[in-house]
Amino acid sequence: MTKKTECLAMLLAGGQGSRLGILTKNIAKPAVPYGGKYRIIDFPLSNCINSGIDTVGVLTQYQPLELNSYLGNGAAWDLDRMNGGVHVLSPYQQIKGTAWYKGTANAIYQNIHFIDRYNPEYVAVLSGDHIYKMDYAKMLEYHKEKNAACTIAMLEVPWEEASRFGLMFVEPDGSISEFEEKPKNPRSNKASMGVYIFTWSKLRQYLIDDENDPTSGNDFGHNVIPAMHSAGERMFAYQFDGYWKDVGTIDSLWEANLDLLNPKVDLDLSDDKWKIYSQSPVAPPHFISDKAAVENSMISEGCEIHGEVDYSILFSNVTIEEGAVVRYSIVMPGTVIKAGAVVEYAIVAENAVIAENAHVGDSPEAMADDLDNWGIAVIGEKVTIGKGAKVNAKDMIDTDVEGEAK
Repeated sequence: MTKKTECLAMLLAGGQGSRLGILTKNIAKPAVPYGGKYRIIDFPLSNCINSGIDTVGVLTQYQPLELNSYLGNGAAWDLDRMNGGVHVLSPYQQIKGTAWYKGTANAIYQNIHFIDRYNPEYVAVLSGDHIYKMDYAKMLEYHKEKNAACTIAMLEVPWEEASRFGLMFVEPDGSISEFEEKPKNPRSNKASMGVYIFTWSKLRQYLIDDENDPTSGNDFGHNVIPAMHSAGERMFAYQFDGYWKDVGTIDSLWEANLDLLNPKVDLDLSDDKWKIYSQSPVAPPHFISDKAAVENSMISEGCEIHGEVDYSILFSNVTIEEGAVVRYSIVMPGTVIKAGAVVEYAIVAENAVIAENAHVGDSPEAMADDLDNWGIAVIGEKVTIGKGAKVNAKDMIDTDVEGEAK
């Protein structure tokens, strides 16, 4: 018999992340590199262990190979445990055949037996694709104080962004009076963060009922949570005031990375009181030559810098040759930017090569007369941009680009 667990976490990490385009062609969104030495999934995993939750199911589906390999036995997050620890849960073959996870609620439903093994009183359901630091233990205390069936972490978002989120109407006592899932014309800016705590005995029954409803989309936001609300369950919003970023788009991923360089943004990854753990690569210290110019940037281990780097994040083992310029960009591990090349307002994926005198991206100032066509340029994994080639703003390149004729 497995020891009873007060609260376990189920981490939804199966999303394709289609809005991230070529960056998620071969990897699941939670495995996308972030912040010089992390991956997105490091944040919810680190939040769990820092909050005292040491039993975590990670539900994978789309392109899980790299994510599974990265998680390993969970040792990087102190989740390699005899009882509990991290468990990778992919859809599996059943008597009736293989069933992919049909929606967020169905993904949890398919793993009811896993949850029951630990006999928890509470279950935290978390998204694997958000950047934030949060103490789930405080949210659990709030859930218990309110004697809630479901507690939803809530963040007030700018009104112009509200239609992207599930929105709530909240009474003075914190109870939720009404929901709107991604409305075209929002009437509230109190957004669900996709962080839920449920009383397991309640959620278990709603998951079974939802699965038995042939008209359901098997989704928490659209189906299970409205069903609980309609039935009059005690549902409360938990106010969160810290940094939180949904990195579901190219722009938001770029912004979330560069937020680390902004002293006005409350996201300190060097804070030992709430450490973000990662499976960091082992590399020698970075080298910055006396000819290099580096300002306002984050340079990771193994980098070799001979050119100019400004307001950028360089992951491990990136090489910037003499005369190359990198501005306002994210450069992922193993990429080489050769002499005379310019990379600006761009995300360059792993092991790409930007050849001599190539130019990737454009500044918004240079395109002031045509800002509708301005955006972050993206270069895919292992892509080579040829000598002297030009990649425009907003371009997304996943095959090699030929350079000048020899």
